[in-house]
Amino acid sequence: MSQLDASDASRVLVVEDEAEIAAMIAYQLTRRGYRVETALTGTAALDLLDRSPPDLVVLDRMLPGVSGDAVLKSVRSNPATRGIPVLVLTAKREEEDRITGLELGADDYLAKPFSPRELVLRVEAILRRAQGEARSDSGGQIIQSGALKLNLGAKQVTRDGDELPLTRIEFRLLRALMGRRGRTQSRDRLLADMWETRADVVSRVQTRTVDMHVRRLRGKLGPDGNRIETVRGFGYRFRNAPGDKP
Repeated sequence: MSQLDASDASRVLVVEDEAEIAAMIAYQLTRRGYRVETALTGTAALDLLDRSPPDLVVLDRMLPGVSGDAVLKSVRSNPATRGIPVLVLTAKREEEDRITGLELGADDYLAKPFSPRELVLRVEAILRRAQGEARSDSGGQIIQSGALKLNLGAKQVTRDGDELPLTRIEFRLLRALMGRRGRTQSRDRLLADMWETRADVVSRVQTRTVDMHVRRLRGKLGPDGNRIETVRGFGYRFRNAPGDKP
C-alpha cells in the first residue's frame, strides 16, 4: 500500500500498556500514512473513544485496571462506536484466548510477539474490508422479512420500527442469514461471513463461537428469534415470514 494523503488517512487508536510496544506500533503505522493516537490504559482508551472515535482500534487484551476485554465490550455496546473494527493483541497463544477475543466482537487477533509488518498488513486488510463493505452497502439496500428490516447503508436493524442494538458481528450474521433466508448455512460459511477474514482463522475457531452469537442474536430479535432454525449437524437457516418472496 502506498502512503496515504493526510486528508484521506484513516485514524487508528493503539491501546497498549507497554510504552515501548505502543510507540513501535505507532511508528510502523505512521510510516504507512495512518494517523495514530495511543493510550496506555483502558480508562484513557475509553476517554479517547468517547471524544473522537477512530477508524480502527488496535487493542491489547492484557491491560491493568480496565482490561482490554472491558474496553472491547464497551466499544461494542455503544451505538457511537459499535461499528469500529478492532484488532486484538494477546500475549497468550492458546486457542481459547483467541476465541474469546472473537466472541467479544473483535474483527481479528494477533498473538505476541508479532512481526511489525504482519500487524501493518492486518490493519490494512481490516480497513480494506470495512471500506469495501461500506461501498457495497452505500446504495442503502433494504433486506426485509416480516417485522424485521435490515438497512445495509445505515448498518441498522429495526423490528416494527424499533432499532435493535446489534454488534458489528451480529449485524453481519443476520445479514448473511436474512440475505439467504430459507437456505441452510453451514457454520464455516457463517464464520467467514461474520468475520470476513482469512480461512486459517476460520478453521481454528470452534463451532461454539457461531452458536454463541446465534443465541445472542435470537435474544435480541425477540419473537423473531425463533425464526433462526438449527439444522442439526450442519448449521442454521432463517425461516421466511408469511408474504416473503421466495
